[in-house]
Amino acid sequence: MNDQIITERVHARIGLLGNPSDSYYGKTISLSLANFFAEVTLKPSDSIRFVPHLLHDGGTYSSWDLFVSRVNGEGYGGGVKLLKAMCKIFFADCKQRGLELPQQHFELSYETNIPRQSGLSGSSAIACAAFNCLLAFYGLRDRIPVADRPTLVLRAEEELGITAGLQDRVVQVYGGLVYMDFARESMQRHGHGRYESLEPELLPPLWLIYCNSPSDSGKVHSDVRQRWHQGDRTVHEAMARFASFAEKGRSAIEREDELALALLMNKNFELRRQVFGDAALGEANLAMVKCAWSVNAAAKFTGSGGAIVVLCPEGEPQEAALRAACERDGFACVPVQVGPQLHRAPSDES
Repeated sequence: MNDQIITERVHARIGLLGNPSDSYYGKTISLSLANFFAEVTLKPSDSIRFVPHLLHDGGTYSSWDLFVSRVNGEGYGGGVKLLKAMCKIFFADCKQRGLELPQQHFELSYETNIPRQSGLSGSSAIACAAFNCLLAFYGLRDRIPVADRPTLVLRAEEELGITAGLQDRVVQVYGGLVYMDFARESMQRHGHGRYESLEPELLPPLWLIYCNSPSDSGKVHSDVRQRWHQGDRTVHEAMARFASFAEKGRSAIEREDELALALLMNKNFELRRQVFGDAALGEANLAMVKCAWSVNAAAKFTGSGGAIVVLCPEGEPQEAALRAACERDGFACVPVQVGPQLHRAPSDES
């Protein structure tokens, strides 16, 4: 039996430009967020076990308010369901590839400090970390192509009814800063998009703002997805515009043009607001953007709501004003730290 204890860490992520077009054959730029992460630990065992987290999966609550808050924020199953779903998809994929797994079992547990319902991809971080543990435990890092892994993580989440695109899982697999093209032809032919690692050192200083009482990120996508499938012209044109923001953003990053990047971030948010509507975006999310705009900073959602990414093109005085505005309005405000690059795209794609 493999007696090695394995711990894998996967960081949260920020959608910088182009989202939510990743679900609609679009293009995005996303970065790994070193500030927050999930860790999964695998210990060899005589059976397959899943250890509930005392906080996120626990069944004991000190008050009604705490109970309701946890259920609203995390549902009824916590994170153990993600471990189980990832294992199911992993075993099914190995069988399909003809990879015979040895009869060695394990125990999985997890920890996370990613703020709940913050639009920072906390669920996929847990699933991706579990997947990495399984790859290491069974010695399959060289047998399952890197480009296929985000799709497998997404399938695990789809098992649980989570509706999302590939963006989050791609950047959590590759790490660093990644430009992604989810062209229909590539997706249908290969099952994944075309990915390119960018140099995070070219990014200007970015800030993360998030609230302590975030909205349910799952509500943001619902109506738009239905309209897309119905062929709504407005939605299709909007997704093409989101994709163009990512294209132009890649060029702006490479030129180190902060003003151009700031303009694109604001346009990305404004288009999202136009397509989804204020009611879907939620008052708290709009208040965070308003807070950033109060000091003339650029802002957009990191994901589906709960946090925003902010750029202050005027430099340190503007950043100081942003921190003061967040303190005034009761929002957390932290400088963005880009996570490490784990695989370089496209050279590691198969």
